[in-house]
Amino acid sequence: MVKANVKSAPTLHGKVWIQHAGGMAMTEDGADLLEQIAALGSLSKAAVRLGFSYRRAWVLLDGMNRRWHEPLVTTKIGGQQGGGARLTDLGLNVLSAYRDLQLQLEHMLDQASEGFLRTVGQPPKS
Repeated sequence: MVKANVKSAPTLHGKVWIQHAGGMAMTEDGADLLEQIAALGSLSKAAVRLGFSYRRAWVLLDGMNRRWHEPLVTTKIGGQQGGGARLTDLGLNVLSAYRDLQLQLEHMLDQASEGFLRTVGQPPKS
């Protein structure tokens, strides 16, 4: 039996995801992928930076693109000019709104922590 470290107080954590059109329309991994596509201009480079296989990144992006009324990312197949990927205006807006929701959730959990700890008989963090 593992004994908990009683010197530290429990912390509250939460995750936000968006379901739409029968599946996951935005997740933490999806938001990370969009950020890297915006920074690097490439789905394959974004996948490498995140440690995702290209297939995982493509399936994640394809699923997100299909669940919104228009794509979050547009892609261009390579060639002499090279390929690329870029966030659409909707993609930028969805990413920004999602990150804002995450911050709101973190703030709410911070606010709820003291009451939660009091309820379970733990001293609040100092």
